[in-house]
Amino acid sequence: MKVMVTGGAGFIGSNFIRHILKAHPDWEVINFDKLTYAGNLENLADLANDPRYSFVQGDICDQQAVEEAIARVGCGGLVVNFAAETHVDRSIVSAGSFVQTDVFGTYNLLEAVKKFNVARYLHISTDEVYGSRETGSFTEESNLEPNSPYAASKAGGDLVVRSYFQTFKLPVIITRSSNNYGPYQYPEKVMPLFITNLLQGEKVPLYGDGKNVRDWLYVVDNCEALDLVLQKGEVGEIYNVGGGNERENIVVTRQILLELGLGEEMIQPVKDRPGHDRRYSIDCAKVAKLGWRPRTRFEDGLKQTVAWYKNNRDWWLKIKEKSADFKKFYADWYKR
Repeated sequence: MKVMVTGGAGFIGSNFIRHILKAHPDWEVINFDKLTYAGNLENLADLANDPRYSFVQGDICDQQAVEEAIARVGCGGLVVNFAAETHVDRSIVSAGSFVQTDVFGTYNLLEAVKKFNVARYLHISTDEVYGSRETGSFTEESNLEPNSPYAASKAGGDLVVRSYFQTFKLPVIITRSSNNYGPYQYPEKVMPLFITNLLQGEKVPLYGDGKNVRDWLYVVDNCEALDLVLQKGEVGEIYNVGGGNERENIVVTRQILLELGLGEEMIQPVKDRPGHDRRYSIDCAKVAKLGWRPRTRFEDGLKQTVAWYKNNRDWWLKIKEKSADFKKFYADWYKR
């Protein structure tokens, strides 16, 4: 089996590739990635010499590049799309690139999937497309009410995917995952940003009152769910994938501080971001019926994540200390 993974040099994509090659010894993976600021081939350096793995640098917005890569997968192969602009803060500053990649790029992939008769296309989305909810949980039938340009661009991509199933009967499936965390996550997201800041002796910027609620899903568990859906999910369907670990941001922050033996004096409250959703919560009964459950307790996953960043300082120091893009974005952002 040949699988093309777009965005495979990113956080979830690289973890997914590692999972696929371990779980399926007879599968081959083509990693198609533009290598934007968040794409990092060091995430997969240990697989560089694996004959079942190959890398193609390309942009999903480039129709010719997409077609050339998907032609290698061919009829009967699989495409899994992680490629996206994903950071809410950046979408507030510059929404255009999000619409371009998350909507138009998705369209390009679907056209190529149709042209080359790919067996299945798995589209990786987010629980943020549902918007915020004070009580209860969103199901796959809930309305899409995105509140940030990022979430709106992902919702737009989801709707394009749905239309290609309804109109062309394309073999597509959508997953919507909650907040992933774990190794190789670019340190602009809250978990690695806070951990690495504290390891550098810097305070952590906590938005607003810190009571926004997120559901935390360990990335390895998510990869197992995606693999299962890719093989056993029903074409045309959507599957929510959550960790069942809803926590207020202030609670997560305190747990990180506890893991590192630090106190709350390391918390720096900052102005809340515009349109900040209060709570995400998804019902995962549908994917559970396929036989999936998250295996990692939040406390255990957090310990493993903190340990990984402690033991891989060179990986994230290169990003935080040498990346002009990273430093400039956050210098400008906190001056708002």
